[in-house]
Amino acid sequence: MSDKPQKSDAKDYSKTLFLPQTEFPMRAGLPQREPEILKRWYEIGLYEKLREAAKGREKFVLHDGPPYANGNIHIGTSLNKILKDLVTKSQQMLGFDSNYVPGWDCHGLPIEWKVEEENYRKKGKQKPDFRDSAAMVAFRRECRAYATHWLNIQREEFKRLGVIGDWAHPYATMTYPAEAQIARELMKFAANGTLYRGSKPVMWSVVEKTALAEAEVEYEDYTSDMVWVKFPVTSPAHGALASASVVIWTTTPWTLPGNRAISFSPKIAYGLYKVTDAPADNWAKTGDMLILADALAADVFKQARVTAFEKVRDIPGDTMDAIECAHPLKGLGGGYGFTVPLLPGDHVTDDTGTGFVHTAPSHGREDFDVWMANTRELDARDINSAIPYTVDENGAYTDHAPGFAGRRVINDKGEKGDANDAVIKALADAGMLLARGRLKHQYPHSWRSKKPVIFRNTPQWFIAMDKDIASDGKAKSGDTLRARALHAISVTQWVPPSGQNRINGMIEARPDWVISRQRAWGVPIAVFVREKGDGSAEILQDDAINARIGDAFEKEGADAWYMEGARERFLGSRANEDWQKVDDILDVWFDSGSTHAFVLDDPAQFPGLAGIKRKVDGGKDTVMYLEGSDQHRGWFHSSLLESCGTRGRAPYDIVLTHGFTQAEDGRKMSKSLGNTIEPQAVIKESGADILRLWVASCDYTDDQRIGPEILKNTVETYRKLRNTVRWMLGTLHHYKAADAVAPAEMPELERLMLHELSVRADTIRKAYEAFDYKTVVATLSAFLNSELSAFYFDIRKDTLYCDPPSSLTRKAALTTINLLCDAILKWLAPVLSFTAEEGWRMYRPDAEPSVHLTLFPVGLEKFRDDKLAAKWETIRNVRRVVTGALELARAAKTIGSSLEASPIIYVADRAMLGTLFDVDLAEVCITSSYEVHEGEAPTGAFKLDGVPGVAVVVEKAVGTKCARCWKILPTVGEDPDYPDVTPRDAKALREWKALGVGL
Repeated sequence: MSDKPQKSDAKDYSKTLFLPQTEFPMRAGLPQREPEILKRWYEIGLYEKLREAAKGREKFVLHDGPPYANGNIHIGTSLNKILKDLVTKSQQMLGFDSNYVPGWDCHGLPIEWKVEEENYRKKGKQKPDFRDSAAMVAFRRECRAYATHWLNIQREEFKRLGVIGDWAHPYATMTYPAEAQIARELMKFAANGTLYRGSKPVMWSVVEKTALAEAEVEYEDYTSDMVWVKFPVTSPAHGALASASVVIWTTTPWTLPGNRAISFSPKIAYGLYKVTDAPADNWAKTGDMLILADALAADVFKQARVTAFEKVRDIPGDTMDAIECAHPLKGLGGGYGFTVPLLPGDHVTDDTGTGFVHTAPSHGREDFDVWMANTRELDARDINSAIPYTVDENGAYTDHAPGFAGRRVINDKGEKGDANDAVIKALADAGMLLARGRLKHQYPHSWRSKKPVIFRNTPQWFIAMDKDIASDGKAKSGDTLRARALHAISVTQWVPPSGQNRINGMIEARPDWVISRQRAWGVPIAVFVREKGDGSAEILQDDAINARIGDAFEKEGADAWYMEGARERFLGSRANEDWQKVDDILDVWFDSGSTHAFVLDDPAQFPGLAGIKRKVDGGKDTVMYLEGSDQHRGWFHSSLLESCGTRGRAPYDIVLTHGFTQAEDGRKMSKSLGNTIEPQAVIKESGADILRLWVASCDYTDDQRIGPEILKNTVETYRKLRNTVRWMLGTLHHYKAADAVAPAEMPELERLMLHELSVRADTIRKAYEAFDYKTVVATLSAFLNSELSAFYFDIRKDTLYCDPPSSLTRKAALTTINLLCDAILKWLAPVLSFTAEEGWRMYRPDAEPSVHLTLFPVGLEKFRDDKLAAKWETIRNVRRVVTGALELARAAKTIGSSLEASPIIYVADRAMLGTLFDVDLAEVCITSSYEVHEGEAPTGAFKLDGVPGVAVVVEKAVGTKCARCWKILPTVGEDPDYPDVTPRDAKALREWKALGVGL
């Protein structure tokens, strides 16, 4: 029935109805109301109250993956932070001490670049000379100030999302204690023997002038030059091949000056092929003898424009290692006169190319591995196994590339240089070029500059993946960082489970961790070394010196490493020895990978996290990491390696990953496309709870979408939830705890609703435990909209509004709604944190000062009554048929409201009929009266597919319309004192009058 009956012509009975009364507004006004609620949270010290309330409970700690302190938050970071808040709030309400300490990554190249751009390039000032200690320290202070500025902005933006945490005491990788601990963590790798300096090909950003780790690289489309090149056979053991050439294919012609070998596979079938016809102007000439994989020969000749060829003979793959070749650039600039051996390589296939792989150990990991695996044999064959440095930090050829010195592979802007063209021309001039072309493919780019990178051999600092780790001076065979990490992955819970396979594959295949960067803003590799003369170095192991470094960083920050006289200060009495200070900084991933060491393991800095004893250590506490799926190669990865290397286990028990946010049409968000959604704009327009509801409704394990229509639907979902909560709060204005009715004394309908509540309680608790927030939202939306608003509340409005104050049914309904409201506000709290808080303050103004200090309801399983639910499933099916018939009657204008009807229900099934005997179907169907008949219905009766044996004929209700409840009944007027209402309403009016209410 309507919440506001029209006035009777005779009397206005509206003041005698128990209509909902609440200050909880229909229009949420979230953009204005949410800041007020936030202010109150900080006034009452909500975070501190949460810690106090949870003292002594098992801990569930979500360790914050540090966002980067440069720029405003975007929709992706908003999703991430809201998900984290959903976890921490729900785990707190599940009964854990769920403490959240937010944090930030503050070091690294993006900040350094921004400071250079804003403080130097835009002002036409020269970048500081970092060889000057004062200039270095001053520049680092500028970077610190820049990071601090953005940290403070982001902190306020995150707080505005409704995220509760220790915002007054966040962690930051640039704080002095953090920098000290990061340096100490590195020292542990030096002590266990896995830290080393070596010369290997690493991904190098010419634009950024630094080495990059795999986690700092993304693959983008790139068009490369590709060439097929001849390497003339020179080995006397194969005299029959004296005039032949081994053919290689490469998409990086610029690496050919660094070629030192050719890789082959013993498993591939090779052959010697002769060109029998080719155009006169062709690079491939008639009579050329070429060695190729059989499976690829035809394709190679097609690329070389060869019109006819023949196979001369087979060459078994397992004999290839006897072949030696000359370099195709032999003699150029007086260089390249060395022998080029053929070496076996597991990476060689006959899927594409020629069946041979040009091997430049300066410019590729597999090239390097093949070369290093054969150095003993190369030395025995008098082949120089030294790896050349053919390209410098500017992407230019060095003197190790005769004939090309100074040519650029990539210039300072990240554009293709002149190296490729110069090498290709030299090959053509030497008669060694067989074919050329272009290939669009995925190529590594720096994820910061978005420019292509190169592989170049350079001395860097590494952490070994496969070296036995020394513990107490002893190394246990097989106890490597890779082995530890793979075991740790196997005992970690991954959400979704596919994350395990992803990171497992990455750890299995990853090379040694390159941790050095040639920049200024970061934690230095705070060790002293003695050069060995071969690119490697001996690391000084001195506990007293290490302690001095750590103590200085703790008090002064890592700037202490770069101050004038730092070497002498830290070495002390050993300053006269030939130890040199390393000035490279650490990979920022080592910083963030170490956060567990100075957040979870440092009770002095973060007392709220003190005493964590994880399950892996025999305790009961849980640590979760939660980030985007790209962090399998980022923070999850570096944290795993850092912790396994220093503690022998992962720093986490659970890892949850989410996908990326796309535009509504599935495309990547881009400012140029105009399809970005800014969280600040959504909050200003609709409020943070709308963003929170969108996040909770998503399948975050996959990429999710957002846009105007999606947000419009989210707002509509929110509106329905809010209106249901509003109605409950308004109805409970009339509830008195003293009038509460025990479930056993309640009518069946109330007991049914409590049963339904218990079912949802089980579903929602399990969903929160499984971090399945979309199920929480879907369950609550369906429950509030279908079970409550459209069914239970609709039925009970007449009782709640019109029954006498003494009515047991009314009191039972109020008791039930009180239980429903209590549970629903608590279940909504992690998702709609502001709305649930607003509702809670009106629902329980004298209870806990915040809904977030409560626990999810327990003990609701006692209301479970499956037998009753089965009975009411039948009743509700009959109600569906009646409702369908009433809709048709309304459409035909036979009736207006359902109260004008008296449906006649025909039931063919006697068992079903028995179910209906003790139920007031007029009440359930919201009609004035009804009749039930056994047997088949007359022709034309309304039936509904899915409910066999039930049919309905809609008749008009007989009687007079009650001026108070609007039911049409023959009993209206039976009470002479109230001739215009039903006896039930007359009783209610008497009770009202006794309470002092006049008409």
